[in-house]
Amino acid sequence: MPFDFPPRLQALQTQLHRVRADYSAYCRSLPWSVEPHPGWEAREGVYAHRGDVEPSPGYTEEQRRRKAAFEVRLRRLAAAVVDHGFWATVEREQVVAARMALKRVPSEDGKG
Repeated sequence: MPFDFPPRLQALQTQLHRVRADYSAYCRSLPWSVEPHPGWEAREGVYAHRGDVEPSPGYTEEQRRRKAAFEVRLRRLAAAVVDHGFWATVEREQVVAARMALKRVPSEDGKG
């Protein structure tokens, strides 16, 4: 590996990957509409290939809180990765390559 990433930076990146995956999975489990919505019937020529859209109960307060908590955590992790002091040691022309390489570094447990 051409870049010698500090263990803390690697751990932050691994955590960011995991939290992003958890967030994506959580969002897929939520109702399609944040607010309650009655849905609609498919019309000829207007998204007819998607079929009828069932009503959405909207998000509960707990779902809103949990989604917002995920978003706060993602922003903090992303900022911690981007602001890490390691980046000041990388030649400017190599920063993008280093960032892409960091995204592909496997985690210590092999799951990252």
